[in-house]
Amino acid sequence: MNKRGAGVIFIVISAILICSKYIAAAIFGSNVNTWDEEMFQYMLSYIGSTLNTLSICALLIGIAYICWAEYEGIKSKKSI
Repeated sequence: MNKRGAGVIFIVISAILICSKYIAAAIFGSNVNTWDEEMFQYMLSYIGSTLNTLSICALLIGIAYICWAEYEGIKSKKSI
């Protein structure tokens, strides 16, 4: 697998982690009879910040891999 593919996979992992945070909060509040924004924010805070941290790390790694691949591509074209 090349660096661009790895970068895209890390970005997809980041998106999945963000989605799983919101899905987990929705599942946590599935027994609640009334929904409002304050209640959903409480459910999100109950989930914690671990998924945010991991998704940001995966996003930054993905962007770094894509930038690294583009830099090597430009560098190899200049040397030809």
